[in-house]
Amino acid sequence: MKKTVKVEEKIVIAHRGASGYLPEHTLEAKSMAYAMGAHYIEQDVVMTKDNVPIVLHDITLDRTTDVADKFPCRVRDDNRYYAIDFTLEEIRTLSATERFFLDENQKIQEYKNRFPINTSSFRIHTFEEEIQLIQGLNNSTGSDVGIYPEIKQPIFHRNEGKDLSSAIVSTLKNYDYKTKKSKLYLQTFCFEELKILKNEILPDVGIDLNLIQLVDNENTYPWIFEEEGMQRLANFADGIAPEKSLIVTNLSTVSSIKITQLVRRAHAAGLKVHPYTYRSDPGQMPSYVKSFEELLEKHYLDADVDGIFTDFPDKATRFLQTI
Repeated sequence: MKKTVKVEEKIVIAHRGASGYLPEHTLEAKSMAYAMGAHYIEQDVVMTKDNVPIVLHDITLDRTTDVADKFPCRVRDDNRYYAIDFTLEEIRTLSATERFFLDENQKIQEYKNRFPINTSSFRIHTFEEEIQLIQGLNNSTGSDVGIYPEIKQPIFHRNEGKDLSSAIVSTLKNYDYKTKKSKLYLQTFCFEELKILKNEILPDVGIDLNLIQLVDNENTYPWIFEEEGMQRLANFADGIAPEKSLIVTNLSTVSSIKITQLVRRAHAAGLKVHPYTYRSDPGQMPSYVKSFEELLEKHYLDADVDGIFTDFPDKATRFLQTI
């Protein structure tokens, strides 16, 4: 028997925008996600050399732009091109594209069925510009779509002399995200940074925001998965965003679905649960389901998660509308 679900309590988070259809973290992908009915739209945020927060998933530029072609001499010793080494003016000259990897210096598209690489015209934009887009669409449509920024690799940025978290929080305050009632979740993988946000950065500027602890596996912070650990986390966070196999394990089969205790323990501690990432591309769905809709059913209904990060927000919103 399926759990009774109130559709309005379940959310769809557009993972890097409608990135199943347009290059990730472009304003075009964010506009499409908005039009598809996403409740929240994600922004991964990194810093430029001249201290401007920009929207980019990686701290490097070489897997989603033509930086190697335009700035071949700006590579670091590890053969990567870091956003933090470029000014905003320089980054604006780059063309953004669908994610790719290099094979013998040939660009190979990571998801072959998605928007073709090196076609059309896309750019990297600032965090502020994306907020303006979403707030502008909220104004013109009468909707209330939220934002879901991630502080990308805060320790890396601190080691480079950049306080990314404070820059993000300052921008959020400037755009009137000031309380837990704001349509916003602020996320990070780094628990130490989460504590700094809760205890120092947010109080210092006089605001209080919803904070999310990202978790990619059980080994990084094993204490979180215990009942007492969830209670401890609740002192700093309002929710947890785990990799989806931490909700329904990869040991599951079509005839035997294995749901962990994570959602139950998080809910008992008063935490929201927003797992990632749900993709319907060929080969991207776990073997225990036969369709993307079945995957959503197992997680939204059977596991009772509060929301999901997906590259295909239209499919998730359509699923919730059918419940």
